[in-house]
Amino acid sequence: MLINLNGKLVPKEKAVISVFDHGLLYGDGVFEGIRFYSKNIFKLEEHIDRLYNSAKAIMLTIPISKEQMIKEHVKTVKASPLKDGYIRTVVTRGVGDLGLDPKKCREGAAYFIIADAISMYPEEYYLNGLAITTVAMRRSLAECLDPKIKSLNYLNNIMAKIECANHGSLEAVMINNAGYVAEATGDNLFIVTGGAVITPDMSAGALDGITRETVIDLAKTLKIKVVEKMLTRYDLYTADECFLTGTAAEIIPVTKIDGRVIGTGKPGPVTHKLIAKYKTLTKKVGVKVK
Repeated sequence: MLINLNGKLVPKEKAVISVFDHGLLYGDGVFEGIRFYSKNIFKLEEHIDRLYNSAKAIMLTIPISKEQMIKEHVKTVKASPLKDGYIRTVVTRGVGDLGLDPKKCREGAAYFIIADAISMYPEEYYLNGLAITTVAMRRSLAECLDPKIKSLNYLNNIMAKIECANHGSLEAVMINNAGYVAEATGDNLFIVTGGAVITPDMSAGALDGITRETVIDLAKTLKIKVVEKMLTRYDLYTADECFLTGTAAEIIPVTKIDGRVIGTGKPGPVTHKLIAKYKTLTKKVGVKVK
């Protein structure tokens, strides 16, 4: 496997960063997760836009232009033996001192791009649905770190993931400090009630997911009403359908939450329609690697 490290393709054994890198020492950096299907990098430009917006928000200057970053992704996927896979793109503040001051990262930002296989959940759960659990770990306050920033600070999500695993669940529902549903640990959350697709408002503390936006657009093309609003666990328990969305997870049905069966206990018709539309779209939209 070859890793793109600052524009050079190197074997993974040689793809190393300094122990003084601020991304490692302090989580000082941003990242993106991107999928490619049949060598088509899905929604690449949208992901790169979000990467640069996240970097701008934390005053991190990415050392190459957006156009060049897109070319680096194409180069990385072209070098990969995989036809379908997942890309993890990371930009860090770079090498600095043993101190918080980002001004001491004098060598500038560093980046690396990994193209590899990923499997978020076993196939059986895509067919039959996940059972997920609400956890006590609250979503970090948006006033402290805006969830629109896809930063390397994911400990909040990891702690929730550990907690749901301790309950025997693969995924968690994260609640914000006001008691409203925010998202799952690595995915956005949707329910279907009365024929409408409903998802938490961004102000609840959810990431502005690219797959989330894609599903909203797909629902609208299917003439399905889409609502963004504050949701409680009651809304989840009494929904007709539920599903999660994310670049890595794609669209995965949820059939049980906190022991409550959702709808019929099987993936619903709206979920099935959206999955079918999404799979078709992944082959059509993006940057084709030749």
